Amino acid sequence: MSKQKKPAGGLNIIIVGCGKVGTTLVEQLVKEGHDITIVDKNAKKIQELSSLYDIMGIVGNGASFSVQQDAGIENADLIIAVTESDELNLLCCTLAKRVAKCSAIARVRTPDYSKEIVYLREKLGLAMVINPELEASREASRILCLPTALEVNTFANGQAELIKYKIPEGNPLVGTTIAELSRKTATSLLICVVEREGEIYIPSGDFTMKKNDVISFCTQRNFSRTFFEDLSVKTNQVKNTMIIGGGKAAYYLAKRLIGMGINVKIIENDRQRCEDLSVLLPKAIIINGDGTDEELLREEGIEYAESFVALTGIDEENILLTLHARQVSNAKTITKINRINFKDVISRLDLGSVVYPRYITSEAIIAYVRAKNESGDSNIETLYHLFDHRVEAIEFKVDQESEVTGTPLQALDLKRHLLVAFINRNGKIIIPSGQDTIERGDTVMVVTTHTGFNDITDILK
Repeated sequence: MSKQKKPAGGLNIIIVGCGKVGTTLVEQLVKEGHDITIVDKNAKKIQELSSLYDIMGIVGNGASFSVQQDAGIENADLIIAVTESDELNLLCCTLAKRVAKCSAIARVRTPDYSKEIVYLREKLGLAMVINPELEASREASRILCLPTALEVNTFANGQAELIKYKIPEGNPLVGTTIAELSRKTATSLLICVVEREGEIYIPSGDFTMKKNDVISFCTQRNFSRTFFEDLSVKTNQVKNTMIIGGGKAAYYLAKRLIGMGINVKIIENDRQRCEDLSVLLPKAIIINGDGTDEELLREEGIEYAESFVALTGIDEENILLTLHARQVSNAKTITKINRINFKDVISRLDLGSVVYPRYITSEAIIAYVRAKNESGDSNIETLYHLFDHRVEAIEFKVDQESEVTGTPLQALDLKRHLLVAFINRNGKIIIPSGQDTIERGDTVMVVTTHTGFNDITDILK
């Protein structure tokens, strides 16, 4: 297949590794207008993806100089190595940095390397080192700190939070308009998105909330707890958790939870892995057994667990385990899902919180690609996709004055289906009113159903 002509404004990107994350990246980056070349040893995967997305594919070892040459490394803007091997990913990026002027991103998952991410990034000159399991554990631990929430996303270096919450029957929010919300709570917050019966709304002041609405609201860090307390909703951090599966994600999560004073019990089938975990996590209870055995789960106290996290390597197992836990206990549940097949079916199941490691990885990379692709000084700090990729929450850094700066928000000609959720000014989070302005030096979070924003000026019509 001949090399495609580079799209206007797009980047030349080489992706090494066509597994789950590599496939997700191809799907997203092609959609955003970039010129993609994929490299993998598996000829069948290369053929399938290159035919599906009309991109160039090279069969071979991505750490080979000749293979990188065939992939066009001299003209590449970015190489992303997401094979199953950390060492191969680092070698791919190191070689690319030696022979070309491209940026490089490596996926690195081994705990030994995760302690050295800053060192690796600096010494090897990498733009980013990303660890999906570590990031998934951070997301899960944030949820277990605020178990009322379905999702907790952080912005502004952790100073602001975007919280997803399902409104139950009898909640004070039922029948309340967005404009009336200040009477129910003294907390400064902004409801950015509402999902109702599968439909997505960026709500205006006259929008009335109903039971079973799923809302995403933005507020300053730790203010979300005050908001829930105003609604008489229990928000206490869980005291214990039961984790099924003892892989990397379980290790990272258990380590974080133990550090927060939460009691951890891990059930893992592989005896050798249990012995390893016992050494790595001396404060955790490690059980060698089949996590799908109902009798074992009952013996280990699933009925009394405050939280239950399904982290096996099989999505179907994780889903069934969570459904069982919700049936026999009142535990806060978190389910790890790697594939995205049958996503519509999964979203209709009562699974509680769901974590997708592959999306966490791809979103961090896409945020970097959009920022790199922007010729101006303003750039993207953070990017999250919400509600099955139908909504984007994007944090922009405003490095220069433009048509959006210095003018009250109510006077700007903003696109529809868009909200400015917060302004971070010198570490102070402002939930903006119409009179507030965006200034040079701010970071600004925008929530919108539009896609592909690269710069803060994209919020204007």
